[in-house]
Amino acid sequence: MNKKIIPLVLLASTILLTACNEKKPDNNNTPVISKEDSVAVVNGKYISKATLAGIESELNKRQPGQSFPKEKLVEELIQRELLLQEALKKKLDKTVKYTTQLETIKTGLLTQAAVEDFLKSNPITDADIKAEYDKNVAASGTEYKARHILVKTEEEANNIIAELSKGADFAELAKAKSTGPSGPQGGDLGWFAAGQMVAPFSEAVIALEDNKFTLTPVKTQFGYHVILREGSRAQTPPPFESVKERIRPMLQRKKMQSFLTDLRKQAKVEVFLPKAIPTPAPVAKPETAVKAAADKVSTTVTDEAAQQTKSAAVDATKDVVNKVSDVVKTTTNNAKATASETIKKTDKAVADKINSSVDALTK
Repeated sequence: MNKKIIPLVLLASTILLTACNEKKPDNNNTPVISKEDSVAVVNGKYISKATLAGIESELNKRQPGQSFPKEKLVEELIQRELLLQEALKKKLDKTVKYTTQLETIKTGLLTQAAVEDFLKSNPITDADIKAEYDKNVAASGTEYKARHILVKTEEEANNIIAELSKGADFAELAKAKSTGPSGPQGGDLGWFAAGQMVAPFSEAVIALEDNKFTLTPVKTQFGYHVILREGSRAQTPPPFESVKERIRPMLQRKKMQSFLTDLRKQAKVEVFLPKAIPTPAPVAKPETAVKAAADKVSTTVTDEAAQQTKSAAVDATKDVVNKVSDVVKTTTNNAKATASETIKKTDKAVADKINSSVDALTK
């Protein structure tokens, strides 16, 4: 079976990194490559052994266990050098398109370097992870069973509480009045760990006694809740070693976010975007408004209800980890997206190569 050689442009990051290790003269940034350290020469330009080694290493990472003939890899390098020389001869490196794309790539690389430098200088220790485990995993060994009735206004919630105080059945009221997706099931949320719910909801559930409902409405971003706590029970948390490496990214994210917040506070920042003029919302019919409210909370509350049937400790950890927003990768991913939009307008063959290059650089 013939092995397909990965297009060389995909390996631009490797070439750039190996070039950083080559000797440079004092007067410019052009690497000095001797004949003895080269695998080929193209119109007087040497291609270094380090570049070839870097490509082989990258290929091994991308396609483990496969070998690639050095002759074909060298030919790829020669083709790349020929294209590079042709581009320079036509002064394509002076075009606005090229300089814009290059600046985008440089921005991505430098922001990634800043993130990596910070995380290297401020590593997450095993002690940090253990402290987080003890606080939010081992200590979250209690789960709760509850029902809730979700409505749009505080007045509606107070009216429901009044009916419950007179002996109304909670499940029947939920079926009749709750706008949440659990309404048809009598507001049943099943078993869940406190950390799986938004803070006001969790705090209210923890404060209740079993078989008691809230006497004041609980406000969240979804609306107003009346909550009935039906039960509580203890659960055994997962072993520390089994969740250790899932906690680390979350702590990195928190530390990085704190670092970015400090940078923002110390910087002088001005935003010049014009203030958006709010568009008046159309007046909806009552039945349409109720449906819209239900649709708005459907996804989040459904997710909560599904999660609440799982193990408290394990799910609490997963919930934390799932909230990790790749701050570490956000800046480089944004750079890649920006470059991709620019590249789409170019010739397809060149666009594919450049887009792959950006992907490799920001991976």
